[in-house]
Amino acid sequence: MRKKIDANALDIMDRVVAIKRVTKVVKGGRTMSFSALVVVGDGNGHVGYGLGKAAETTEAIRKGREDAKKNMIFVERNEDDSVYHRHVGHFGASNVVLKPAPAGTGIIAGSSVRAVMELAGIKNIVTKCIGSRTKHNVVAAAFDGLKNLKTPEQVARLRGKTVDELTAQ
Repeated sequence: MRKKIDANALDIMDRVVAIKRVTKVVKGGRTMSFSALVVVGDGNGHVGYGLGKAAETTEAIRKGREDAKKNMIFVERNEDDSVYHRHVGHFGASNVVLKPAPAGTGIIAGSSVRAVMELAGIKNIVTKCIGSRTKHNVVAAAFDGLKNLKTPEQVARLRGKTVDELTAQ
């Protein structure tokens, strides 16, 4: 069970991943509006993403930021500021492979996944996007991968062992 994160207590940074102009065809013609995909995080494990839609870009970004603050998660990192194990996140037709990397590697990722990793505070990781490269789906797949990562302590608890017993094998 994940606990609720209070986004107002954190020092939040945000990054706009994509802004699209969308059109709705109605009886009187076409109505133009904007859709903004925004990622927020504190660079220390807390990260979230949201989608905002409005008639103006600034309003769409504001709405996306508010939505992202509501959907924040906490990401556990190891001593190298990387993930603990390899994992594949899925969303729609997009898959994102997250692989741990040693210190000094940096973030090897595309623009959408890079924004998520930087704002999550992950400094060393190798990622690969497989399947659809739609920015919204790729960001959601990266979040799915980060959400389902497990620490060695969590794995040991699930198996009814200690961390030392797991690493000795």
